[in-house]
Amino acid sequence: QVQLVESGGGLVQAGGSLRLSCAASGRTFSSYVMGWFRQAPGKEREFVAAIGWGAGRTDYADSVKGRFTISRDNAKNTVYLQMNSLKPEDTAIYYCAAENTYNTRWNGPTLPRSYGYWGQGTQVTVSS
Repeated sequence: QVQLVESGGGLVQAGGSLRLSCAASGRTFSSYVMGWFRQAPGKEREFVAAIGWGAGRTDYADSVKGRFTISRDNAKNTVYLQMNSLKPEDTAIYYCAAENTYNTRWNGPTLPRSYGYWGQGTQVTVSS
């Protein structure tokens, strides 16, 4: 079992930065792929970024490449999302997700259905 708690959201002006954190419980955190997703009002949940268990592989949505950076600290059971050059269209609730790739549900890091563990979300609002 993994429990996830996000923090770090808030209101920021366009061009600004925020760093989201996701603290995970559980002894096997280091073996899980960690992902960040977001959901804006009236839209489906969409992939933002993911990082492999060893932090050797990262994936990003095209819309955030070059602006967002995902990282993890396995010693602290925490995954981060550094968001720079924020745009109003980045406004959404951001969710942290986790899954072990050996789970039969796993179908790649970019699909929400691949992940069985989710945090409660943190609001990010970017004003123009």
